[in-house]
Amino acid sequence: MSLENFPSTEIPQTPPPQPPKSSMRSFIVAALIIALLATWGYIIWDRSKQQEKDDLSTKEIATAISQKDTLQNLLDDATNRFDSLKTTDVKKDSTIDAQDKDIAAKKAKIQSILSKSNATKTELAQAKDMIASLNQSITGYKASIDSLQTANTQLTAQNQVVTSQRDMVQKSFDSTEQVVKQKDTLIDIGSTLHASGFDILGIDQKSNGKEKQTDNAKKVNKLRISFNLDENLIAQTGSKTLYVCIYGPDGKPISVEELGSGTFSTRDGEQKTYTQKIDVDYVQAKRQTVSFDWKQNTNFSIGDYKIEVYNNGFKIGEGVAHLKKGGLFG
Repeated sequence: MSLENFPSTEIPQTPPPQPPKSSMRSFIVAALIIALLATWGYIIWDRSKQQEKDDLSTKEIATAISQKDTLQNLLDDATNRFDSLKTTDVKKDSTIDAQDKDIAAKKAKIQSILSKSNATKTELAQAKDMIASLNQSITGYKASIDSLQTANTQLTAQNQVVTSQRDMVQKSFDSTEQVVKQKDTLIDIGSTLHASGFDILGIDQKSNGKEKQTDNAKKVNKLRISFNLDENLIAQTGSKTLYVCIYGPDGKPISVEELGSGTFSTRDGEQKTYTQKIDVDYVQAKRQTVSFDWKQNTNFSIGDYKIEVYNNGFKIGEGVAHLKKGGLFG
């Protein structure tokens, strides 16, 4: 079988028409403009977002500063309350001291947070909670102070009652004591002895011991003094001290220290010189006689010798002896 050449029935393909060069250029320019606009749009959007972030950060900082200022004001108010309570005039106890230390520690911790320049939200929240706790502690502190003030007021009232009662008792005691003192004084004065019946003799004692009564001053070498102690119903039985003061004719007291002379005080506070001190065993309500001799180292002078006797600071009696010049030959 032979092949025959027949004319082809396929229709030839016509290439697409090429756009004009001017249209292509316009397309590219439009694409570039669109890309440029998109870039600018992104830049504008990005800057807007950054501005929002900056505005938010600034707002957060301002909020934080405002919150710190508020918290600081709250802390200052709490501190002022606490300081005014500390000046309260009340005697504090161990409980108050413990509360005082606890409040001071809380204040210091809160202040350390608020003093930070970059305190976080968490720290500020913690400071806020701590201020609330601090105020509760201060309220408890005030309650303790009020309780102590009440107790102190009650104690003061009780002390005033006790003081008043004590003063009344003291006044009564003082009055009683005064009465007792007055009574004791009266008894003391009433128990003072009384001397009477003075007998004062000049004695001439010979070398052999024999004695002769004389009023010749030249011959007298001792005075024999005797007197009675009268009955006393108040004076108790026991030893009584008598001070005998002998005054010479010149009016001066005779005092010889080596013979026992000295000084004593009267009830008026006067210091008197005594010639001889005598201790007497006195019996209550009994009359008894006291007798003693005074022998001095020098001769007796012509004139009056006055004898005074003291007991219990009072002069209880006195007597006088007169020694005269001797006869023709003295």
